[in-house]
Amino acid sequence: MKAKNRKRLRVLGKILFVLYIGFLFYFLIFSDWYGREGTGEYHYNLVLFCEIKRFWLYRDVLGWVAYANLFGNVLIFVPFGFFMPMASRYRSFFLTLFYSFGVSFFVECFQLVTRVGSFDVDDMLLNTLGGVIGYIVFAICNMIRRWHDAKQKR
Repeated sequence: MKAKNRKRLRVLGKILFVLYIGFLFYFLIFSDWYGREGTGEYHYNLVLFCEIKRFWLYRDVLGWVAYANLFGNVLIFVPFGFFMPMASRYRSFFLTLFYSFGVSFFVECFQLVTRVGSFDVDDMLLNTLGGVIGYIVFAICNMIRRWHDAKQKR
């Protein structure tokens, strides 16, 4: 890929990443649709796999809410893991893992301090998993792009 096209792709990645971060923080912190009323008794979970197990065990009773919680926490961070290395020169799996966890930890701490939503270590695990999956998708797409570029040069 030519340097000019690579630069355009990186700029596009940065724009998409910034838009995604704006959406992510609005959705996770301020969205009324996600149960951000901030009233009543505050709940938090500090035991890893406790809420995941509960949602899985009661999935028949909870219906789509159980799946929305489990898979939604993963899916919401997949774009983070994809756009972060796309927008950056540093395309490290470990940086993506670290930043996925860090952003998720920040969101959970914000929810703890403001008592909006709930602090949940399972959410941090699922969000980080989503970031890792996004990175893997990015790495596969990047590998295909490089293979295609090499094929075009022949």
